[in-house]
Amino acid sequence: MARVAVQLTNFTGGELSPRLDGRNDLAKYPTGCKTLENMIIFPHGSAARRSGTQYVAEVKDSSKETRLIPFEFSTTQTYILEFGDQYIRFYKDNGQILSGGSAYEISSPYLESELFDIKFAQSADVMYLCHPSHPVQKLSRTGHTSWTLTDVDFQNGPFQDHNISTTTITASHTAVGTSGNLTLSSTTGVNNDQGWLSTDVGRLVHFKDGHYKITARTSATVAVATSIVAPSSASASTDFALGSFSGTTGYPSCVTFFEQRLVFAATLSQPQTLFFSKSGDYENMDDNYHGTVADDDAIIYTIASNQVNAIRFMTATRTLIIGTAGGEFAVSGGGTDIAITPTNILIKKQSNNGAANVDALAVGNATLFLQRAKRKLRELAYNFDVDGYIAPDLTILAEHISESGFKQLSYQQEPNQIIWCVRNDGQLVGLTYQREQQVVAWHRHIFGGSAVCESVATIPTDDSEYQTWVINKRTINGSTKRYIEYMHNYDFDETDDTSFNFLDSQLSYDGSPATTISGLSHLEGEEVSILADGATHPNKTVSSGEITLDRSASKVKVGLPYTSLLQTMRIDAGSQNGTSQSKTKRIYEITIRLYESIGVEVGPDLNNMERIPFRSSADEMDEGVNVFTGDKEVEFRGNYETDGFIVIRQTQPLPLTILSLYPKLQTNDG
Repeated sequence: MARVAVQLTNFTGGELSPRLDGRNDLAKYPTGCKTLENMIIFPHGSAARRSGTQYVAEVKDSSKETRLIPFEFSTTQTYILEFGDQYIRFYKDNGQILSGGSAYEISSPYLESELFDIKFAQSADVMYLCHPSHPVQKLSRTGHTSWTLTDVDFQNGPFQDHNISTTTITASHTAVGTSGNLTLSSTTGVNNDQGWLSTDVGRLVHFKDGHYKITARTSATVAVATSIVAPSSASASTDFALGSFSGTTGYPSCVTFFEQRLVFAATLSQPQTLFFSKSGDYENMDDNYHGTVADDDAIIYTIASNQVNAIRFMTATRTLIIGTAGGEFAVSGGGTDIAITPTNILIKKQSNNGAANVDALAVGNATLFLQRAKRKLRELAYNFDVDGYIAPDLTILAEHISESGFKQLSYQQEPNQIIWCVRNDGQLVGLTYQREQQVVAWHRHIFGGSAVCESVATIPTDDSEYQTWVINKRTINGSTKRYIEYMHNYDFDETDDTSFNFLDSQLSYDGSPATTISGLSHLEGEEVSILADGATHPNKTVSSGEITLDRSASKVKVGLPYTSLLQTMRIDAGSQNGTSQSKTKRIYEITIRLYESIGVEVGPDLNNMERIPFRSSADEMDEGVNVFTGDKEVEFRGNYETDGFIVIRQTQPLPLTILSLYPKLQTNDG
């Protein structure tokens, strides 16, 4: 019976699929985990307990689903926007923006069912919002409580293909600003031979060398329109084209910025068409149809393919990446250093995976996007070996992590480069992603109180760390509540035990010593965990919005507890005759190398856990214990078995960072 000491030096494999339990030949097997819950993987290889969340506010209407969208005005002024059923609310500096003592909000056209189909792109203090059922919106900010949401007033297009039928339009007026009739000679060639429709109201019409905007429909052949650019004459002419954006054709589904152009894509009637603005003039879609086309003119381009592949996302990297339902394309000007123009635009297909209707993420030089079924996250990046783009599956070793499908993605660039993904079943999934270091590690997060996570968004803050916000749906005191919360920044120097933030939907008290802590109505009836002056405190149940402590404390953290759990893969070591898999073994001792940690349990399974002591006889019982960095040797409670799992758990509102594990075991080769 051989004895051996094993080293598990890092956890950069993340949580691995149950289907890989037998693949101990994989390079990632010893660095992977069977379970990684409420733990974050650092690019260095350590596994750390995720920070808790801070309660900010309840959404306007907790009976309806709500979405978060980030707004970055500058490096020092960033906002989180709460998009609900026909309204927007605003958050800044860890709190909700108020006006006159109430939440500041503006109205919006988006219904609850439309919120997660909104795509957006931002330039300074203006954000453009797209949804196929609504005109393009422009959200502008001039102050913390001064926001406006208006329709983008396109003056010069874009337009569909020009009329090729014998149908003519006759205008009753030409002067700019005047209103009159646009009369069709017949309905042939107009709106599938239906003529003017009521949904054409607001639609642009190109007539000769002028433009009109329809304001009313009189009949199938007569529409009332206002002159925007005066044509040379009002006489009958077959020279006309109808606007691409309207209630009849649908509105753009996607938007992005690329090479000083604002780019829209995918209306209902033109799902494969891209609309580029004039260079440097974002709301001008004039393609100079009757003139000599210049390099800075607007561009309209329809992707040619064997089947209808609606455009689902656009991201600007070294080229413009287009994701459609049937494949991925790259847009360029014919070379990596050549700007696109109306005469040199080149679109090439790069892969055939197909994309879901979820905005992709530009991360470094790669575009991360969801495949059509929303269960695979792919990394589209240029590969010099094939002189083109490839899109490997980032979930290939952890396909269970996205089994219910993802509905929203967000990227937290600092400090650990984590992709946050909201699952349809309400779990928040994280991917520590640092491709240059070969770190692709998945981890799952279940918020305290069995919360259902419904939305996530990330914004940069004044300090070095990005801030991740979530909407969590909970059942509180028998009622459905949706709370807006943000994850606390990770403390890289855990020296002040009163500053620990490892509770969810947390609130803090900092004042004179007290035993009654109030202001907890958002957790009414819930059993909460407490950190009092840096020391753990027995759980209490919130009643009438308050709790009573067993001892007075001046610095108190109150919130919902959550469990952090790490379970290794099966140990494969110690055999003198081939693999140790399926052979009887026993782990009898383990050394855990910790960094700034307190309060850890270890064992072979959740029913046989050993709490590691950190408090000595010199420590006061009602005071916190200093964080510990170093090795802790523990006698392991394992029996003789064939698995050889190691489970580490943290249930207290205290920090935990596992650097490495060094188990000692006996393996029976008989």
